[in-house]
Amino acid sequence: MQDSPETPQSATDPLPVFSDIVVIGAGPAGLGFARALCGTGLTVTILERHPEAVLANPPEDGRDIALTQTSEKLMWEYGIWDRLDEAEIGYIRDAKVLNGKSSFALHFDSLENGADYLGRILPNHLIRKASYEATVGQAGFNLITEADVAKVSASNTGGKVELTDGRVFHAKLVVAADSRFSETRRKMGIGAEMNDFGRTVIVCEVTHEGPHQDVAYECFHYDRTLAILPMPENRSSVVVTLPSHETDAVMQQSEEAFCRDIAARFDNKLGAMTLHSPRHAYPLMGVYAKNFVKPGFALVGDAAVGMHPVTAHGYNLGLVGANTLAVEIRKALEQGRDWADMTVLSAYERTHRRATAPLYYGTNAIVKLFTDTRLPAKVLRGAVLRLGERLPPVKRVIMNQLTQVPKSAG
Repeated sequence: MQDSPETPQSATDPLPVFSDIVVIGAGPAGLGFARALCGTGLTVTILERHPEAVLANPPEDGRDIALTQTSEKLMWEYGIWDRLDEAEIGYIRDAKVLNGKSSFALHFDSLENGADYLGRILPNHLIRKASYEATVGQAGFNLITEADVAKVSASNTGGKVELTDGRVFHAKLVVAADSRFSETRRKMGIGAEMNDFGRTVIVCEVTHEGPHQDVAYECFHYDRTLAILPMPENRSSVVVTLPSHETDAVMQQSEEAFCRDIAARFDNKLGAMTLHSPRHAYPLMGVYAKNFVKPGFALVGDAAVGMHPVTAHGYNLGLVGANTLAVEIRKALEQGRDWADMTVLSAYERTHRRATAPLYYGTNAIVKLFTDTRLPAKVLRGAVLRLGERLPPVKRVIMNQLTQVPKSAG
């Protein structure tokens, strides 16, 4: 999409701002991408519609993020991890997948993969806060908040972003990191495959009587899916996936009734439960952009790929994708090539599609199967889990995809 020739600015018009890269969206993916480019000499401007106070101290949103070891490694490299409170970070050492009322579980043990743990888990708002702190103040970085984007254009010669207040930003590359419902993606004429699951997730944290022993559970019941994820001490993150028309009734339950219901659905394995944080509800929508790049433009984070949360890969894929784009830009800079050229952007798209397509489509297939309550599907569900447990190579591939344990581990 190319704008028509610009008319001369009047003396009262704001002067355009020039950067090497303009990023739209100061979420973890946008901030992670900017942080990954520190030290390159490139100037990066992030445009964010929220006030800076919200970025500096994000509100608790109920979501806890299960991190792969690859994500943890990148967060250390970006200076994000050392800004986190270790007391708020849990370990996932084992994971079990249960089907219906069966006592059989597909079991993932970290020791099978030569690692001390499968992943770590921590509140989303703490990741956002640490990402902000690690990026603000870096050389070449500029943050513009309360910025509402009106127009976006990009071509081989660069990109332009216009705000509703008249300010104009020019760059060699424009990057959209503004959620799975990206307005920037739409403004750039890039379509996306959208999968409305017709379901909603309710998330919160609970405390419980018994120890969780750092085991994560994914329970595919016939009416709802229940995930219990280990937080520090006797605290767990709860994720309930249910048909959207049932959401209001569950959200309106008293805290005591809600916790009794969750404990019962978990066969009281952890004893009585008490609500530790407010409940939050989020509609489920999977998104896969038809293109990740155009001349002078790229998508990262959920704007490129918005995952179903059942594999807990949303943040992880967003961070890996941002890093992949940054790596391709760094390589071009080191080789003296045009770092914003389509060859660089296309290399990012190819790599990120290889990393995301199997997980995205595989996850959607799993969700479709494990939310199907017809008898043939119930039989197949049990068979799939038992097959995965009995075929170590298959199980190992699945675990490697889910945990992304660095190759140096073990």
